[in-house]
Amino acid sequence: MNALRQRGFILTALLILLVIILLAAVGLGVYMLRLDGVVREKFEGKRWAIPARVYARPLELYAGAPLSQRDVQDELRRLNYRQQPADRPGSYQQKGRDFLIHTRGFSFGDGEERPQVLRLRFDGSALADVASTERSDRGVVRLEPMVIGGIYPKQNEDRILMQLKEAPPHLVNALLATEDRSFYRHYGISIRGTARALWVNATAGGKQGGSTLTQQLVKNFYLTNERTLSRKVNEALMAVLLEMHYSKDEILETYLNEVTLGQSGDRSVNGFGLASQFYFGQPVSELQLHQVSLLVGMVQGPSLYNPRRNPKRALARRNLVIDNLLRDRRITPAQAASAKSRPLGVIARPTASSTVYPAFVDLVRRQLHAEYKEEDLASDGLRIFTTLDPRVQTAAQEAFASTVSRLKKASPKRLAKLQGAMVVSNPENGELLAIVGGYGDFTGYNRALDAQRQIGSLVKPAVYLTALESGQFTLVTPLDDSPVQLMSQNGQAWEPKNDDGESHGVVPLYHALSNSYNQATIRMGMTVGVPAVINTLKRMGVERKLANYPSLMLGAVDMSPLEVMSLFQVYASGGFRTPPRSIREVLAADGKPLKRYGLAVEQVADPAAVYLLNFALQQTMRSGTAASASSLLPPDLVMAGKTGTTNDLRDAWFAGYTGNYLGVVWVGSDDNRSTGLFGATGALPVWVETMRRLHPVSLAQAQPENVEWQWADRLSGQLSAEGCPDAVFVPFRGDTLPQERTGCAQGGLPGAVDAVNRTLNRVIDWF
Repeated sequence: MNALRQRGFILTALLILLVIILLAAVGLGVYMLRLDGVVREKFEGKRWAIPARVYARPLELYAGAPLSQRDVQDELRRLNYRQQPADRPGSYQQKGRDFLIHTRGFSFGDGEERPQVLRLRFDGSALADVASTERSDRGVVRLEPMVIGGIYPKQNEDRILMQLKEAPPHLVNALLATEDRSFYRHYGISIRGTARALWVNATAGGKQGGSTLTQQLVKNFYLTNERTLSRKVNEALMAVLLEMHYSKDEILETYLNEVTLGQSGDRSVNGFGLASQFYFGQPVSELQLHQVSLLVGMVQGPSLYNPRRNPKRALARRNLVIDNLLRDRRITPAQAASAKSRPLGVIARPTASSTVYPAFVDLVRRQLHAEYKEEDLASDGLRIFTTLDPRVQTAAQEAFASTVSRLKKASPKRLAKLQGAMVVSNPENGELLAIVGGYGDFTGYNRALDAQRQIGSLVKPAVYLTALESGQFTLVTPLDDSPVQLMSQNGQAWEPKNDDGESHGVVPLYHALSNSYNQATIRMGMTVGVPAVINTLKRMGVERKLANYPSLMLGAVDMSPLEVMSLFQVYASGGFRTPPRSIREVLAADGKPLKRYGLAVEQVADPAAVYLLNFALQQTMRSGTAASASSLLPPDLVMAGKTGTTNDLRDAWFAGYTGNYLGVVWVGSDDNRSTGLFGATGALPVWVETMRRLHPVSLAQAQPENVEWQWADRLSGQLSAEGCPDAVFVPFRGDTLPQERTGCAQGGLPGAVDAVNRTLNRVIDWF
């Protein structure tokens, strides 16, 4: 009886145990199915949030391009080309008069530029000839554009995706030799590796990981960094599931793009593609053995082996990876010795995962947000091609920083908080070439876009353009620059004064503008009317509300430097409005064009009147308020511009243009205190220093058909003749030619004889 009861008890226990095992198996199966869904959903879907890449313009190389050898070298330096025999992409060398470049190639929206060897020949500051191994038409060749920033996902990750076939020699072998020698033999987990790690950690007190590459990928890709038993179990199960569904090469390629290899500010540097740019400034395909070994060595601890912070530790770790390759007979002893003898070779400043020109990228981001969702910008891998010219941006930044530093040093107490901004564009098409958002590190406040300050005399060209368009005035119309008083609606008197505190009597119109006389401007402006001036400003693109007060004609209106640039774009382009643009094209991650930003042109001013206005603005640079520029720039350079200074010397402005550059500079204090600087002493020096660093060409606007040049008397405004006293050669609109002529022009004694007679007559009258 007892035996039967005992047997029944055993059978019952076995049955219960079997049920428990079955339930556990069912539960494990259900759990595995859920894990399998998690694994497959992310691995087969959108694996990563890929940030948008923002590119500068590509440098175009063609015969006749205004580029010196120094210009090209600087561009190659920014792109981290290596000066060595040009036997591989990303290298260049000089051979006598020739300059050899082995380009990297790039996929543009309008086609692919293949890697090729270029032979350049220079003639002074111009590129005389371009020959290529890939093309014989000797047309335009583009270097790859520089990455200037990105728009990043909320999780603050950054990566440049790479395919397994793009991996340089030794990368995969070095990774497997160091992290997972049995990768192609195990099924996601390595029992031997785990046991070895447990034994080392228990007996030697060390800290050795036993995870396979698949487990490491699962941990980074799906799980958190918490160290719990449940996480380790999930890691092992998911690793097995991953190996069941996907090939080893798929897993390895995903690992190469997922592994964390550093930190840039608050963003992690993920994948070998981005790490190659971040530490070496080169595409991953160009890496050599010693560079590959350093990156692989960092897998175990990106912070611990950071080559910028811990170079000695990083060097030792790199050499260990090289030894692992030698141990596995993947390299020869000679290769190992050569690689160990190389320095770390890490660039001082990262060229990826950082915004190189933050003020410009800020404008790009603002414009894109008006057309794209934030999620799409930060996760779909868009490629954004901008108009930024790194040569111009560098020149503007350096000129602005050096000039403001000099001003601060000259008056440390008064100008301790001096700030400012600068914008440079192409006057022909409105493309923005450079933006300086302020002095010092970029803090997010972009003064080029957000600093709304009174523009002072920069508004005067619009006043004079209104007068010239009206047909009532010519460049030599006499203007009265004597004291003037206006009464406001509330009965208060307004008496504007000239900046020098003096009155200058009767002066020709062009002279009043080039010397920025306030009194003459107000008298002329009141003749054409404030509403007419407002209409001119609106036509040229000013969207803000403008007060119908005479003070508007002396600059009582707030604008940002970018808005001022839109205004002067009309003058520089001959009367055509071309809104400033910072983006040329947006491509999807697969290279398909999403949008091209074409050129928008609208005629908003009379070309003849603008042509006359430009004559006066050229006189500003030759003999007016900006004459100091002529002594610092080439004497034959034709340029136009206007200085601007506001009340109590709070704001100093200058807007000027040559044939290929339009630049606007504002200098002042954020708290609106007086700086004691005029436009000519605060802003103009920044513009001049920028032009000195570039290759400005002379302004040469086409002369409209209804414009003709005539000799005129600068005092009376009447027609004159060459050689007559006070005669100036100026352009006129055909329908505004003066009807009267001076006595000299009517057949009197011209030249020196007539001048002597006039002098004698004055002497006789005096007696």
